[in-house]
Amino acid sequence: MDYRELDGGREFVARLEHGGDWRAQIERFAADEGVGAAFFVGLGAVRDAEFYFYDQTEQEYYPEVFDEPLEVAACVGNVSMLDGEPFAHTHAVCSREDGTALAGHLNAGTVFAGELYVREFDAELHREHDDTTDLDLWPL
Repeated sequence: MDYRELDGGREFVARLEHGGDWRAQIERFAADEGVGAAFFVGLGAVRDAEFYFYDQTEQEYYPEVFDEPLEVAACVGNVSMLDGEPFAHTHAVCSREDGTALAGHLNAGTVFAGELYVREFDAELHREHDDTTDLDLWPL
C-alpha cells in the first residue's frame, strides 16, 4: 500500500442546488474554492441517477440509469485533480420507495435535496493513469 500523511485544511457544509447535478456541483464548488484535495460525505435525494459499474475484466465503465426518485442514504467521495480540473470521485447508496438499494460509482443525479460535509486536505492530489487497472488513480 502506498500512502502519504496529510494535514486537514478548511471544513465546509453545503446545500446542493435543487435541480442541479449532484457530482457537477461538488466539482464546481471545489473549483470556486480552490480545493485540490478533499473528502466529503453527503445525504439527500435525487430525481434520477446514473451509476457506473466498472468491469474489471474488460476495464470499461458501463452506465446504469435509474429514472426514478431515490433517497441518497449515504454518499462518500473525494476530490482530486484530473486533467487540470477538480474531479469528485463519488460513490453512493440510494434507496428506492420499496427500500431496495442501488449502490456504486455515482456519475450523475438530478438533486432534489442534498447536504454535504467537505474536509479539505492541505495538499493537492493529481490523478494519473494506472496501467494495471486502466483507471486514473492517485500516484502516492
